[in-house]
Amino acid sequence: MTASQPREPIPEADPPELPSAPDPPAVQPHRWGFGAFLLVEAVLLATAAFVSALLGQPPAGSPIPIRDVLVGTIAPTVIAALTAVLITRIRGNGPLADLRISWNRADVKVGLRLGVIGLVCTTVGAFVWTQVVGEQNASSAIGALVDDQRMSVSAAIVMFLYVWLLGPICEEVIYRGLLWGAVERLNWGAEKWGRLAAFLISTAVFAVSHLEPLRTTLLLVIAVPIGLARLFTGRLLGSVIAHQMNNFLPALAILLTALGVVTL
Repeated sequence: MTASQPREPIPEADPPELPSAPDPPAVQPHRWGFGAFLLVEAVLLATAAFVSALLGQPPAGSPIPIRDVLVGTIAPTVIAALTAVLITRIRGNGPLADLRISWNRADVKVGLRLGVIGLVCTTVGAFVWTQVVGEQNASSAIGALVDDQRMSVSAAIVMFLYVWLLGPICEEVIYRGLLWGAVERLNWGAEKWGRLAAFLISTAVFAVSHLEPLRTTLLLVIAVPIGLARLFTGRLLGSVIAHQMNNFLPALAILLTALGVVTL
């Protein structure tokens, strides 16, 4: 009886190849530029002029009503920011992609650090600037609003929240979002030069666009750390956080002044 030969293993069939997932569609470059930014600036100025003419001046000595704070101060900036968002929807990929809006914990840390640095620079710069131009000429446009008359409590709280939180978001959408994207869209020969140009131009335009000539130098000091947050992270969240950090103490001073707790 012969020994049985070992059976050869039956080769296993190769598993069928699964179709590969399609590549995600590439984000197309946005189709808006400086014209979009100029349109938003025109909306901001026209809305402010229209609202100011519509509301008029409150009677001397009476508190500024909540309506005037909401409509006269907040509405123009909010409407301009919403116009910027709408442009990205119509002429681009939407605000999240075009304005580089996304949540990132590292961006928050960068924004907080540069916000603290900006707050220190702003405090020192404001002190020096006050010594140079005098207290009467050193206050901001919003600060001058509450210098001579008190606000109602609700109006003062709304103003505080706007200066601290909402205003920085709207301004960052306009300047470090829309304007930054318009500058980067130009062909600068290298990506890093486009980012640097966007930083320099947005910083300068931010300072000048407040239409407060005496405070332009101080506004440049304020704008540099905010712009650096946008430059270092490549996204808008860092500059929003830095801007909000920088605005906290001025917003608190306006709140306490408007309520009559302190006198500037």
